[in-house]
Amino acid sequence: MKEFGELYQTADWKTEKHVPVIECPDQVKSGEPFPVKVTIGKEIAHPNTTEHHIRWISLYFQPEGEKFTYQVGHFDFSAHGESTQGPNQGPVYTSHEVTAWLKVNKPGVIYAAALCNIHGLWQSGKEVKLA
Repeated sequence: MKEFGELYQTADWKTEKHVPVIECPDQVKSGEPFPVKVTIGKEIAHPNTTEHHIRWISLYFQPEGEKFTYQVGHFDFSAHGESTQGPNQGPVYTSHEVTAWLKVNKPGVIYAAALCNIHGLWQSGKEVKLA
């Protein structure tokens, strides 16, 4: 049996459409809010259809030198063009992008995880330092 962490895939987001892309400052001031934007398919668009879509993105923070990781948020995307008239005929599609505002008082790593309904779990991380 695989460990849970072994189920996550990773790659360079410039060549793989499933990798979460984390955009935020490299350095932040302790205790001051800053935006963290996570998108899927930044360079190569990921489909957003009834048959192939991103179901969710989760965001975590791992403070430097600490054992535990903190979940920052979990964002579900529930509308992918489904309708009673058939696949991709619906009136609404959610976009697989989210922006969260964080305050940290330690440097660390922000992690993002995402689930594609066909291609499974994907992850990435970005280090954040204190200014």
